[in-house]
Amino acid sequence: METTMEQRMLKVPPRKIMTPGPVEVDPRVLRAMSMPILGQFDPAFTQVMNEVMAMLRETFQTKNHWAYPIDGTSRAGLEAVIASLIEPGDRMLVPIYGRFGDLFVEIGERYGADIHTMTCPWGTVFDPQDVIAEIEKVQPKVVALVHGETSTGRMQPLSEIGHACRELNALLVVDSVATFGGADVRTDEWCLDAVIGGAQKCLSVPSGITPITYNERVERVILSRKKVERGIATESDNNSAAVMPIRSNYFDLSQLQDYWSERRLNHHTEATSMEYALHEGLRLVLDEGLTKRFARHKLNEKALMVGIEAMGLDLFGDPECKMPTVTCVSVPEGANADDVRGVLLNQFGIEIAGSFGSLQGKIWRIGTMGYGCRKDNVLAVLAGLEASLIRCGVSVNRGEGLQAAMDVYDEAAE
Repeated sequence: METTMEQRMLKVPPRKIMTPGPVEVDPRVLRAMSMPILGQFDPAFTQVMNEVMAMLRETFQTKNHWAYPIDGTSRAGLEAVIASLIEPGDRMLVPIYGRFGDLFVEIGERYGADIHTMTCPWGTVFDPQDVIAEIEKVQPKVVALVHGETSTGRMQPLSEIGHACRELNALLVVDSVATFGGADVRTDEWCLDAVIGGAQKCLSVPSGITPITYNERVERVILSRKKVERGIATESDNNSAAVMPIRSNYFDLSQLQDYWSERRLNHHTEATSMEYALHEGLRLVLDEGLTKRFARHKLNEKALMVGIEAMGLDLFGDPECKMPTVTCVSVPEGANADDVRGVLLNQFGIEIAGSFGSLQGKIWRIGTMGYGCRKDNVLAVLAGLEASLIRCGVSVNRGEGLQAAMDVYDEAAE
């Protein structure tokens, strides 16, 4: 049977996305993405690129010159930094307290790193002194750490580790994908050498572009491995080409630096509409102000947690190291985690997440990030979760969760 044009029409159901990412995109970001395409070397577009760099420095809280996006998902940013730093045989220490520490290991292994790991139970984080002791023992070139681990909802303190890495001549690479723009990430104050942010989480920008920043310590390593693509290299570029160039072409930060510098040496065709999206997302963050934005995330986190507990459910993980943008809830005994999520999605149009590995089926993960981090969303997810649990035969304290959350908001308004 012939397919009609109406059947080919894209149909997307409305959703409240309360996962650890992706999240609802801010309508003003969507509007920015509809602006006309410009050529990548049009002065009007390179001005947009310059403005993005300036706003990234402010959001990363850094004076680093290099702050720009990688075209690709957050994983592309992680790989670009590791690919550009690691040569075969380089020691890399990865403290793992959730799924995304293992991702650093996966990437490092593929570029030939001599990987050393340390672990702690999921739901906790490391004592910084334990990490520092391991750095002193291993003497790695790179320490790769996740700031906010969305698989467990925990957040690793970084300041002591960052200062120790500076003293011990190790490069600290930080995954702040799930905290950037929603929680404090003090790049310079905490001595973070390279930081990878996220777009599709607290910035409320679609997945597909990843902010990064790095300092002169990282840049020195990158420049020592620089090789300009032969089709556009000058004689000077060829004469100074590194013996051991960065293995990846697409994720070669030495070439991307030239693209984002005044030289504007072509590397790829910049994702124009995504650049507009990132520009608008950053503008909204800075218009709100970092302090106010972090406080908003903390308020909605508090209302959600209080509501969950008043409903009679338990929160998962050590409360002392909870990240403010993701709340993990233990699945109550007798409940099927996926069945409850299914009712919530199909009846209320609200999506929350399950988890991975040893926590699969044992916890739900609820994100309160960026544009989605709002009072109406928190109250909606509490109401929908309560009704979904009841529908699945789980006993809860009916009505108590919403009332407790509303009390939090009333107190904050006084």
